[in-house]
Amino acid sequence: MRLLMITALAGLAACSAPLERLAMAQLQSDLELRPLVSSVIVRTVVLPTYAAVEEIAFETETGLIASSEDILWADDPQRAVTVALSRNLADILNTDVGPDPWPFVGLPDVAVDVRVERMLAGADGIFRLTGQFYVGGDGIDFRNRSQAFSVEAPMNAAGLGGIATAQAQALLTLSEQIARTLGR
Repeated sequence: MRLLMITALAGLAACSAPLERLAMAQLQSDLELRPLVSSVIVRTVVLPTYAAVEEIAFETETGLIASSEDILWADDPQRAVTVALSRNLADILNTDVGPDPWPFVGLPDVAVDVRVERMLAGADGIFRLTGQFYVGGDGIDFRNRSQAFSVEAPMNAAGLGGIATAQAQALLTLSEQIARTLGR
C-alpha cells in the first residue's frame, strides 16, 4: 500500500511542469550614516495582496494587474522585502538591525513599520513603490515619526529580471529614506 502511494505521488510530480523561481536582486547603498540609535527592528512589511503572493505582478497596457504563472518569486515576498530593508538599514547605519521576530537579546531601541500601498511594475517601464513608514522608540528619547513615501525606479531591462532589479532599487531608495530618520 505504501509503495503504491509513493509511486502515485511520484507519477503526479512527473506530470506537473517544474516552476522556475526568480530571486529579488540585491543592491548595495553608497550611503553611510551615523546612527542615532543602537538597534532597530523592522516589523514584517505589509504588502498589497497582489504583491504578497509568489506570482510576480505587473501592470498591463489596459491598467489591469496581471501576474506570471510560470515564474514565481524565490522567497515569500513579505519576508524578502522585510529582510532586504533590514539588511540595507544595517549596512547604511552600521548598527544592529533585525527583522521581526527580533533576533537579538534585549529589546530594540526603535521599531520601523512599513505599510506598502503600491508595489508594482508599471506598463510604462517604471516600478512604483508607495506607502507610509513609521518609526517609533520605546523607552528612549526618540521622537515617533510617520512619513509617506513614493519611489520610482526605471526598469532598464525587459522581462521579469528587469522587474526584480527595479524592485531592489526601489527598496534600496526606501531604505535610504528610512535611514535618514535614524541617522545623520
